[in-house]
Amino acid sequence: MSKAKGKKPQRSGSNVFANFDQQQIQEFKEAFTIIDQNRDGFVDATDLKDMWASLGVIKDDAFLQAMLKEATGPLNFTMFLTFMGEKLQNTDSDDMLVSAFLTVDTENTGLITRQVFTNALTQ
Repeated sequence: MSKAKGKKPQRSGSNVFANFDQQQIQEFKEAFTIIDQNRDGFVDATDLKDMWASLGVIKDDAFLQAMLKEATGPLNFTMFLTFMGEKLQNTDSDDMLVSAFLTVDTENTGLITRQVFTNALTQ
């Protein structure tokens, strides 16, 4: 998701939409629409199962229910936005991620091999 000038939106009040800029809200809406496979305005276990299957991954019902339990209510778009805001809180800024990448991009090409990536994640 894009971030305005590398800064994270500040949480303010109960209006979850105030926590994101318009571009971010649009990107989250697109993601929500992709996940909401049956287009009923709510993400349920069947939607999640279908989404994972579209990625070639089979998840069991216990996994799907555990995902849904992370939300504090029915997973409509507003709850999805709230959930994503909570998940994104305290994540690294774009600048921090670029800096971390540059430490393993020793040739300054903007690319790293799979082996370098794997080593960076496992050491």
